[in-house]
Amino acid sequence: MLRPLEVRPLPNYRLWVRFPDGVEGEVDLSHLAGRGVFSSWNEPGVFQRAYIGRSGEIAWSEEMEICSDNIYLRLTEKSPEAVFSNLARVAVGA
Repeated sequence: MLRPLEVRPLPNYRLWVRFPDGVEGEVDLSHLAGRGVFSSWNEPGVFQRAYIGRSGEIAWSEEMEICSDNIYLRLTEKSPEAVFSNLARVAVGA
């Protein structure tokens, strides 16, 4: 997992995130607000509690988190195979 160095919650369910390789930017997460576990973002102040968890995930609580790899891929607009070279070598079998 790519571990961010910094995460800052912004208005309208957006996050600013910075990674060690210099990638940084804003990600819009408004499509998740009010859905499933993310319904608590609608409560005042909850989204603003974003932090980097022990494993590098972006979290709001122990039960509510997003994989930072997903955020990195959205910021760079790269495919998983382009970022994680080992994925191309994984054999798929039945």
